[in-house]
Amino acid sequence: MRRINPAHWQWPLPAVLAWALCWAVFRELLGQGMALQWALGLSSALGVACSLWGATWWRRLLIAAGFPLSLAASLSALGADSLPAWAWLLPLGLLLLVYPVNAWRDAPLFPTPLHALVDLPAHAPLPQGAHVLDAGCGLGHGLQALRLAYPQAELHGMEWSWPLRLLCGLRCPWARVTRADIWKASWGSYDMVYLFQRPESMARAVDKARAELRPGAWLVSLDFEATTSTPRASWRAPGGKMVWLYQAPLPVPPGESA
Repeated sequence: MRRINPAHWQWPLPAVLAWALCWAVFRELLGQGMALQWALGLSSALGVACSLWGATWWRRLLIAAGFPLSLAASLSALGADSLPAWAWLLPLGLLLLVYPVNAWRDAPLFPTPLHALVDLPAHAPLPQGAHVLDAGCGLGHGLQALRLAYPQAELHGMEWSWPLRLLCGLRCPWARVTRADIWKASWGSYDMVYLFQRPESMARAVDKARAELRPGAWLVSLDFEATTSTPRASWRAPGGKMVWLYQAPLPVPPGESA
């Protein structure tokens, strides 16, 4: 049976479905006698989880914020004043935990397709026990794809959001997942660093790789090319995404200064 994935639906259907689910859960929790503020918190948490259905950063925020905003508008229209002021901090707190402000310039939860990296060993062979880092591991989709490609490697993940780091650790107990800022933590001890970032952050990734990766180590980018360097190889992965492979020391494209 084919799985239904709302993330592939035409916008704004994923948002409408997410908001409807949040309202349905909210009403059910109230019907079971739960306090209003806790029903708000749990329903907002569902909205944050459903935000993964958004294809872009702003769509994810709209999905996550839609339910609490619509509830606030409803209570205001009814003149209701039954929620304590602190209760409205719950949805905002959930958003900030999953999408920390200092990570907004990075890619927000772009899941790596499971088979996106299966051809990587043919281009970048690694020895037994090689250290491989998923920089910005989110919920662990990239780690799972890396494990499929390199079952003999020692996998590491870095994630700034502590709820995502916790969930990633639970989903990937075979990997060493830490809470860290990928731009401040050193990449120097890894044989390969994997990224699924944004075009805007790729130049920064190249600069960090040039400064920290030891000769022979690999930098892998899914979907986005690092235009400030020359790839060692590139190919279209199963599912259609491009894989860009770079090797340290990362070369400078012709016509550009180092």
